[in-house]
Amino acid sequence: MKAIRIHEDGGPEVLRYEDAPDPAPAEGEVLVELRAASLNHLDLWIRKGLPSVPKPRILGADGAGIRVDTGEPVVINPGIEHGATITVVGEHMDGTHAELVAVPEENVYPLPERLSFEEAAAFPLVFETAYRMLVAKAGLAEGEWVLLWGIGGGVSTAALAIAKALGAQALVTSSSDEKLARARELGADATVNHATGDVAAAVKEATGEGVDVVVEHVGEATWKTSLQVVRPGGRIAVCGAATGPNPPAQLHRIWWKQLTIYGSTMGTKADFEGAYELVASGRAAPVVDEVFPLADARAAHERLEAGAQLGKIVLRIPS
Repeated sequence: MKAIRIHEDGGPEVLRYEDAPDPAPAEGEVLVELRAASLNHLDLWIRKGLPSVPKPRILGADGAGIRVDTGEPVVINPGIEHGATITVVGEHMDGTHAELVAVPEENVYPLPERLSFEEAAAFPLVFETAYRMLVAKAGLAEGEWVLLWGIGGGVSTAALAIAKALGAQALVTSSSDEKLARARELGADATVNHATGDVAAAVKEATGEGVDVVVEHVGEATWKTSLQVVRPGGRIAVCGAATGPNPPAQLHRIWWKQLTIYGSTMGTKADFEGAYELVASGRAAPVVDEVFPLADARAAHERLEAGAQLGKIVLRIPS
């Protein structure tokens, strides 16, 4: 089969479109002939160098295609549960940026009828992550306000779709006015350019008292403002720290405002199924940014690394 593999750490130039051995399903696994896969920041981190990931490695967590033994169109849940431990397709095993992948049978779900393969490949990991943050952790309720930093990213666009499906109100940020305009088309109730505008002032104008929930994945660059703009008794769900993991803690804001901070990593089978139901029912929709042929994975990586996307970058398979 053809696949995108890395044999060493580095930039997009280390991506190889090459022949790789066909996967052999183990007991309890099924073979999926992939039609589309998407990119996540996880792919960039692995490509740049995660010591825990052996080489060569086929990248890619998300995928949709045809289940070989039944001919059924399916989408893959990339989180594989082993008791309390979750491993991830593309990190702990070869991934979906290939023509074939073998995954546990319990990790494949019928392709929602309303979705193309490309749309289906765009939702699993980021929707599962956002669902766990907003629903399982923060308990976002109808009518509440949520702040979403950096609306171009996959988790933020997924969180916007989920928040609107739950009847919540969303204030989103970006350094791109074009992305903010697109976010309003997708249902954002308020927007602010965090490079040129005042996020705290925008939150006060939109909500009065502050947001109920913050989806925090930026880290040092936004942490102080996240603590400032969340209302007393509010919640902050943290799933990453792209600009650094060690900002000043601002502990006085946490106890004085009686805030709750939730750590959240990816999601469980139940989180995936909650997100899957929202997408399959049409209440929430994935956003596809741009589609590249599998052979052009390097250009796809360059677009994601530049932060040019709004939504998910997808690879069409075969090219």
